[in-house]
Amino acid sequence: MLATRIDLVRWQFGLTWSLCELHLGALEPEDFRWEPAAHCWTVRRGDDGEWVADFAEVEPDPVPVPTIAWLTWHLGWWWTVATDHVQGRTPTERTDVRWPGAESAVEWLRGLRDEWVSALGRLTDADLDGPAPFPWQDDPDKTLAHSLAWVNAELMKNVAEIGQLRLLRAASA
Repeated sequence: MLATRIDLVRWQFGLTWSLCELHLGALEPEDFRWEPAAHCWTVRRGDDGEWVADFAEVEPDPVPVPTIAWLTWHLGWWWTVATDHVQGRTPTERTDVRWPGAESAVEWLRGLRDEWVSALGRLTDADLDGPAPFPWQDDPDKTLAHSLAWVNAELMKNVAEIGQLRLLRAASA
């Protein structure tokens, strides 16, 4: 039985992460940059040799189909920023969150998961009623509980997209 509201948030995160592991554990390096459509967002080598994610401040119309590489970068970006906020750190700039490559992406995400679990472990029910640090930091009606629920929902959405792309690539081979 769940004893507190934060226990429910932790449980929901654990459930979502187990779905994430189902797909992350099955990914092959070739899956990451497979482009399922002509109009894709992916990651590309920048002039410095680092991976740079496609991005637009205003979402284009039509919305590009993301690659698994882009989705793992996107997940790493918003999760890094969310963790920064929850831990009271200065948020990392989007352009400073670099995709580590297909061989390291899964371990990178697992490291972010460990940091998030640690942050959740320090929270209490009383903390949940505090102001939302992200992504609604300017909305006085949103609380930390809203932010934590958003992380769980956003993770579940990204995991579903990664899983669908993985299955489509396997079916198209």
